[in-house]
Amino acid sequence: MNPYWKTNLRYLAILLSIWFVVSFGCGVLLADELDAIRVGGFKLGFWFAQQGAIYVFVVLIFVYVQLMNRLDRVHTEGIR
Repeated sequence: MNPYWKTNLRYLAILLSIWFVVSFGCGVLLADELDAIRVGGFKLGFWFAQQGAIYVFVVLIFVYVQLMNRLDRVHTEGIR
């Protein structure tokens, strides 16, 4: 496997792991503990389960775009 795809897959694994921890960990496993904290009148565990995981996923999409743009620049400099 070439270095471009190896790096791309590593980025995907890291970003999807972050999303998994936030969505499953904070929204399901740690929901009861997080419910002791309130954000905007809502319990934090409920917020992560309903909204937080979606927001984190959207932010991770933008992070992935930035990482891939940088990776593309690094791997296309030698072609020019």
